[in-house]
Amino acid sequence: MKYLFYLTLLLNIPSFAATKDSSAVKTGYADVNGLRMYYEIHGAGNGVPLLLLHGGGSTIGTTFGRVLPALSAGRRVIAIELQGHGHTADRKTPFSFEQDADDAAALLSQLNVQQADVMGFSNGGNSAMMLAMRHPGKVRRLVVASVFYRKEGWVPGLEAMFRKADAAGMPPVLRNAYTTASPQPDPDTFVAKLMGRLLTFKDWQPDMLRAIKQPVLVLAGNHDVATMAHTVEMYQLFPNGQLAIFPGAHGTYLGEAAALDPASNAPARTAALVIEFLDAVAAK
Repeated sequence: MKYLFYLTLLLNIPSFAATKDSSAVKTGYADVNGLRMYYEIHGAGNGVPLLLLHGGGSTIGTTFGRVLPALSAGRRVIAIELQGHGHTADRKTPFSFEQDADDAAALLSQLNVQQADVMGFSNGGNSAMMLAMRHPGKVRRLVVASVFYRKEGWVPGLEAMFRKADAAGMPPVLRNAYTTASPQPDPDTFVAKLMGRLLTFKDWQPDMLRAIKQPVLVLAGNHDVATMAHTVEMYQLFPNGQLAIFPGAHGTYLGEAAALDPASNAPARTAALVIEFLDAVAAK
């Protein structure tokens, strides 16, 4: 297995401007498995598009707003808002990574996309892995950021925090984005369903990750939701895995809205690394 370990402090990668030409963004809705799913298409190109899956409790903009301009500069990027998130209404079912994966695959089919690169952050990263497990033909390359596969990999105290979580404690920037975009905002139910998915999570078996044969880039902060040992363990399970560890906490390397440091150049460096991974020529 090829071992590729990055420290962003050592990278010398040119920065990208965190600006967006809104006229180049196409938005729409698609009927997907009983949902009216919201999506955006950024950029253009005839190659394999990149599908983005945002974090739990988030939206396209709050997870990927700082990296989207760079990621879409040379390719088509399809960003979706999953069940109950952002502009996409909820259905009367629990949130699940399996359902997210099936919804994402159906959306790609509706857009006549046979195969995509996939990048997911946090809960979206788990949904991205599940997409590769359940619909492997839809995924060419996979980027998973700040993820886990066993609850024992969570940092100490995280489960207790999940058990106490409520709508009042939702980060204001995420709560505002949710209530502004949602067609039927219900923060109490929303947070209960988010925590329910995590607290009832059944550990994935190592062979589930070993079955993902596509190239996989694992991203994490060195103070993230999973321990460093768990992140390295996950990376080693992927047959074609690579690993990048960044300084900082959950989402700082992406410029995620709840962890945003406006002065940081980390999102530009992360975007450049992801682009390098997606554009790499497959080893013979």
